[in-house]
Amino acid sequence: MRATVTQRRPARVRMSRRQPRDLSGHLIWFDAEFTTLDLERARLMQVAVMVTDSGLRPVGPPKPLVMDIRLPPRCVVSPWVRRHLADRLKAGRGPAAVPVETADRRLAAELRRRLGPIPASIERRPVLAGNSIHTDRWLVRKFLPRFHRCLHYRQLDVSSLKFEWRRLCPEFDFEKADRALLRRYWSEEWEWGHGRHDAAFDIAASAAELAFYRARLLRRRVAPPSPWKGADA
Repeated sequence: MRATVTQRRPARVRMSRRQPRDLSGHLIWFDAEFTTLDLERARLMQVAVMVTDSGLRPVGPPKPLVMDIRLPPRCVVSPWVRRHLADRLKAGRGPAAVPVETADRRLAAELRRRLGPIPASIERRPVLAGNSIHTDRWLVRKFLPRFHRCLHYRQLDVSSLKFEWRRLCPEFDFEKADRALLRRYWSEEWEWGHGRHDAAFDIAASAAELAFYRARLLRRRVAPPSPWKGADA
């Protein structure tokens, strides 16, 4: 009888799943203007966002996304806001203002347009950045849930570096009203808006301030010797 030759099937090659893209090196510069410092009763008046890489280079066009948010008829407005941000209040009640739900969808879509799909892993999402960003994040969590789900659980607060700078160099403060100083550290083509307490201005000023602290305060450190004994050893 003729021997039967058994053919072996080729072994299956296990394909490794493609690792999800890591966006945690990107910074989401965000600022919100709101009606009162009483956050339980505050309402958003204006939001602005831009995206940079870790080197503070804009991702996509340098022009930020800026929106005036439609204000409810009877919302709490502090006397300070009524006095200093009357134009923002007027814009929030004007025809160009958008509902906060629309702003939420546009913000999330803007991140996807600039960065592509947002990773499912929260550790691989981009990082929210700005001055006193914990306050903005509180409002983001409350009013902008779609946008919030695009963000890393950590955040970069430039105000932390501001405190350290003032301790070490109290004779010089980073003054956001100094346009020449801002342009020196944020040289991108930029529409600077109306000055402080304008969300578009504030996000660019925060990026410039971080660049200033990186140049003047932070230094690249050599890895510590092993074992590490601490600064007081």
